[in-house]
Amino acid sequence: MAVRMWTRIREDLRAAREQDPAARSTAELVLAYPGLHAVWLHRVAHRLWQHPRGRLVARLVSHVGRGVTGIEIHPGATLGRRLFIDHGMGVVIGETAIVGDDVLIYHGVTLGSRSAVAGRRHPLVGDGVVIGTGARVLGPVTIGSGARIGANSVVVRDVPPGATMVGIPAREADTLVEWAIDPALLI
Repeated sequence: MAVRMWTRIREDLRAAREQDPAARSTAELVLAYPGLHAVWLHRVAHRLWQHPRGRLVARLVSHVGRGVTGIEIHPGATLGRRLFIDHGMGVVIGETAIVGDDVLIYHGVTLGSRSAVAGRRHPLVGDGVVIGTGARVLGPVTIGSGARIGANSVVVRDVPPGATMVGIPAREADTLVEWAIDPALLI
């Protein structure tokens, strides 16, 4: 158990260094990266959430994590390995969200619901996905592996693997011409 925990922490640190060119040292990452802190606190909360008698404590850990980091991750959400939340302030990840491995999420992103109906109501995000600043991914949609969601896009339909989605509502970027017009669409 402890070995697995330290392996995951090392993976998270390596992913943060690879994803963020501003990262200067491991000490800086450990001490000053709220995205890492939020993921680590979520792992504790998620483990508690798995036990019915631990749910209140899980919510309290989650609540403290939100207060400290500005990132709200419901303890019921399932997060993959090497998730990196860059900057992080304002990120919200709902209870039934499932996030794959090697995902990069920028600040202000919401993985939210469109209904109060019981069951899966939050997104399923595949491996290697990048979700740009301020994007909203809403409802029980599936974001295919390797997809990229542009900044401030609103996704309410499934996204195919490898697709690049931009706009409100999000649509697949047709050609590189859109990137030439505004390369900031992704970040």
